[in-house]
Amino acid sequence: MQIVPWLLNEPVEKSGEQHNQQIHDYKEGTPEEKTYYIELWDVGGSVGSATSVKSTRAVFYNLLNGIILVHDLTNKKSSQNLYRWSLEALNRDVAPTGVLVTNGDYDHEQFADNQIPLLVIGTKLDQIPETKRNEVLTRTAFLAEDFNAEEINLDCTNPRYLAAGSSNAVKLSRFFDKVIEKRYFLRDGNQIPGFSERKRFGGGTLKSLHYD
Repeated sequence: MQIVPWLLNEPVEKSGEQHNQQIHDYKEGTPEEKTYYIELWDVGGSVGSATSVKSTRAVFYNLLNGIILVHDLTNKKSSQNLYRWSLEALNRDVAPTGVLVTNGDYDHEQFADNQIPLLVIGTKLDQIPETKRNEVLTRTAFLAEDFNAEEINLDCTNPRYLAAGSSNAVKLSRFFDKVIEKRYFLRDGNQIPGFSERKRFGGGTLKSLHYD
């Protein structure tokens, strides 16, 4: 499944995953503007997958610099499972410690110290009835807040939702900027010496996790 429609190339599948590339202008329009080549991996499957399948997915979590969490706005379970997806990726060396309690919430303190940029994308906005749209979008807004992440909700049949200059396009660009800063800049804001004007992210650095 191709999660992000703005990618340049056709997806390349490997072991059930898909690989795409994106050219991004960091801090476009400013004196600090630089062009970067970003790799995105669409990591699919089910949160209830067997251990062997999870181990295969874990290979794609190495050296990640950002995570795009994708969910189906018409399916409440899909959005709830983003907590498990994120824990699997962020705690890839240990078993997830989040325990689903009776009201469907996780211990959100587990995300308090996360340094990996996150972006939450909801799809199928056009399929939510107008009478339920406010309820659904309020719930997903709280979800994004739990992750301390920007949120984009898409009508995937309408390209205007990611048109240049739109609020969604700005959020996406801002997210990619954060990913680049995570990968190439020191905490004090200084540039790490020796990286080129156009640098390829190493080893599958941006992951999109989705639940079908």
